[in-house]
Amino acid sequence: MGNSSSLMLRDEEIEQISGETEFNRNQIVRLYSRFLSLDKKGQGFLEREDLMNVPELAVNPLGDRIVDAFFTLAGKDDKHLNFRQFVQVLAYFQPIDKTKRNENNDRSKKLKFAFMMYDLNRNGYITREEFKVILNSMVGANITADQLDKIADRTIEEADADQDGKISFEEFCKAMEKTDIEDKMSIRFLN
Repeated sequence: MGNSSSLMLRDEEIEQISGETEFNRNQIVRLYSRFLSLDKKGQGFLEREDLMNVPELAVNPLGDRIVDAFFTLAGKDDKHLNFRQFVQVLAYFQPIDKTKRNENNDRSKKLKFAFMMYDLNRNGYITREEFKVILNSMVGANITADQLDKIADRTIEEADADQDGKISFEEFCKAMEKTDIEDKMSIRFLN
């Protein structure tokens, strides 16, 4: 999508994006405006630092992980995020509408996204050390290293059904059964 300063969304692009994401026309236009405002250099794509300049991400202890997930989910190129990729990733955060089928927005996809936050080396497992890194970024100096170790040990022990010392995606899903992930991973900023 070339230089953003001269770009306009075409009706057919809006229809395609809507079909892929279930966002309506007004939501897509608003997201496009937000995309352009984030693209300060007018390149037609976003880089990691563009997203880290979003105040809510900059102060979020998991901001780095969320931004990493944006680029991982977009696939193809982990350095640049075009508008279509930007919107496709945001589709993961739509509230679930049980009357519509949205491939990017069901419980399984939301769980996969959440799992990626913890699976730092992207090997398909969450280890005790990975869990400690994330936990530490969320609670920081509010707990001691010993408390952090105990929380990590207990969490891994409770979720690790096959007792291999790490949490698989399936074990993660089982541990999250009672969590309302659909609500916790929904953003209602587009209504």
